[in-house]
Amino acid sequence: MELDGRVVVVTGGTRGVGAGIARSFLAAGADVIVCARRPPDREVAADGRKAAFTPVDLRDPAAVHAFFDTVAHRHGRLDCLVNNAGGTPYRLLGEGEAQRHARVVELNLLAPMTASLTAYPWLRQARGSVVMIGSVSGTRPSPGTAAYGAAKAGLENLARSMAVEWAPDVRVNSLVLGMVRTELAHLHYGDETGIASVGATVPLGRLAEPADVGEAAVFLASDRAAYISGASLLVHGGGERPAFLDAATVNKEN
Repeated sequence: MELDGRVVVVTGGTRGVGAGIARSFLAAGADVIVCARRPPDREVAADGRKAAFTPVDLRDPAAVHAFFDTVAHRHGRLDCLVNNAGGTPYRLLGEGEAQRHARVVELNLLAPMTASLTAYPWLRQARGSVVMIGSVSGTRPSPGTAAYGAAKAGLENLARSMAVEWAPDVRVNSLVLGMVRTELAHLHYGDETGIASVGATVPLGRLAEPADVGEAAVFLASDRAAYISGASLLVHGGGERPAFLDAATVNKEN
């Protein structure tokens, strides 16, 4: 299998996009360790293989260091770090104190930086890679999730700088995600009708599945991407149809 013998850490890999990424790496033959603050409701598995779970608060630098020390001790190597953990509640800027917004930045930008810096010695030894899980929220206005969008914009820039500083030993790339259908999709898009309606706004006609993201992450971690570093791969189904096209009163298709 493509990644036989490789060791991969997926942060926030216990559900949703993270679990989809972990399953794709398992299917590609990698040994996968997922971490999060709480254990998964069910084991993350694919093709009869299971991901190992370790509880970690990624906002605690001491805990992050202890986690990667344990991974290196148990497995003897680390080939890829997928910085997936993150997220945010819907909160307009004027409805929350600055400290609340700062915690969103801490989780979505500072925690991936801490994890990457901590993992770097082992990634360098293996000539491995880092995959940042970004968002289109970092490339366009993000009302209601402004701190999250700002953090994701910073994460993409961080990845590009890391790619330059850590070359040629460690490759660093980003996946810039659009909307993904997970077990929490209803919190963002509503019931099945709402999810279908939102999916219809995407040029490819649907939301991404976690497996779509996972396959892209496996590619970036594999030898097929050996000359790709500092890149941002859009995984958004073609993006969003510009609103002005529907508002205009000319050039309508019959």
